[in-house]
Amino acid sequence: MDEREIEAAVGEFAAARERGEYFPRAWAGRLALDDAYRIQLAIVRRRGGAGAHRLGWKVGLTAAAIQQQFGVHEPVFGCLLAEGLRQSGDCFYYDDLIAPGFENELCIVLGRDLPPGATFDEVAAAVDRVHPAFEIIETRGDFARELALALADNAQQRSFVLGAPVIAGSLPDLAAVEVRVRINDVEVATATGDAVLGHPYNAVAWLAAKLAQFGETVRAGDYVMSGSFTRQFPLGSGDKIAADFAGIGTVSASFL
Repeated sequence: MDEREIEAAVGEFAAARERGEYFPRAWAGRLALDDAYRIQLAIVRRRGGAGAHRLGWKVGLTAAAIQQQFGVHEPVFGCLLAEGLRQSGDCFYYDDLIAPGFENELCIVLGRDLPPGATFDEVAAAVDRVHPAFEIIETRGDFARELALALADNAQQRSFVLGAPVIAGSLPDLAAVEVRVRINDVEVATATGDAVLGHPYNAVAWLAAKLAQFGETVRAGDYVMSGSFTRQFPLGSGDKIAADFAGIGTVSASFL
């Protein structure tokens, strides 16, 4: 698709969203993944306003458990917007969400720009701090069957919830960090950071290389959600969730 076609598609996607149609039926099976990313980025640029200001990026489908869950074999990216930022302990109104779920992640904040071909060591040197985090997602369509439409719709992103940060000089080995995930005080999963492409920094390096294909870069101050340590979990009304990342900290949220 050329720029004119992308712009026309953005208009169609925006109009469909106003009707509550997040995966436009007219585009089912028609969209290449690269064009879906271009539509995603163009929609974010078009929206404007303080709430739609991009704070950074999410990397998804990094853990083998998530890839198996959705039948894919490579990561994806989406945008983190200012309106989605929440702090640990916040309460969401369940009825405001569309078939929500959550993933347990680390949110890596960069202290300097990354080159497109950033190495693991360059990523490590650029990290300013790391937060324990949740990504709150919405299932606004059939993610597994219509991945391109899901990417155009910002890869299920709704919110990201951050716990207190750990500064770069005090971080443990993130590949060895163990997370324990609880729903309503019941432990439902454990995993270590090496589930995220071997190390969460590899997700950031992948992102830097991928964004270069679309004229974007990872910059100082960007928040980057690493991708989930475990599979994605659905949410129900009344749920309380928490994740304890050893050596990093705890993040929690509730849904009324």
